[in-house]
Amino acid sequence: MEWPDIWEVASYVVTVVGLPFAIAVYFLDQRKERDNEEEEAYQLLSDAYNEFLKVVLENADLKLLSQTHLPELNDEQRERMRVIFEMLISLFERAYIVAYEDDMSEVARRRWNSWEDYMRHWARHDDFYHAMPLLLRGEDPEFSSYIRRIADEERTLLSGVSS
Repeated sequence: MEWPDIWEVASYVVTVVGLPFAIAVYFLDQRKERDNEEEEAYQLLSDAYNEFLKVVLENADLKLLSQTHLPELNDEQRERMRVIFEMLISLFERAYIVAYEDDMSEVARRRWNSWEDYMRHWARHDDFYHAMPLLLRGEDPEFSSYIRRIADEERTLLSGVSS
């Protein structure tokens, strides 16, 4: 076999084996990059929720981690509570827009479940639940429907427990 024949066979081998391999590596690399971007977005949202919890702790007099209504709040406290709830709705909406999909991978579903748990926790808070109609004005319609459904489910569960 002469050199031109060897080169021709080598080019066939590269075409048949090397090209599909290169395409597979490219798609795997793209997938890994997408996974890293999703993880980074999740981490940024988690960090934002942790910062939100610091605000909750700084406003301990509002008893935001309690789930019952606090009727004895003064005007300044009610205003702080409203602002904190607006921050929370904004964070939940951002999480919904960035992380929620109807058809999620197992990893994305596990990440989303933690956000849904947060939403359910806050929906059980009387003051947050009753403020939701005002808080959701102008928000993403799909997000608004989603969190209202969750809140209603939690209220139904709570009423079943207290009966």
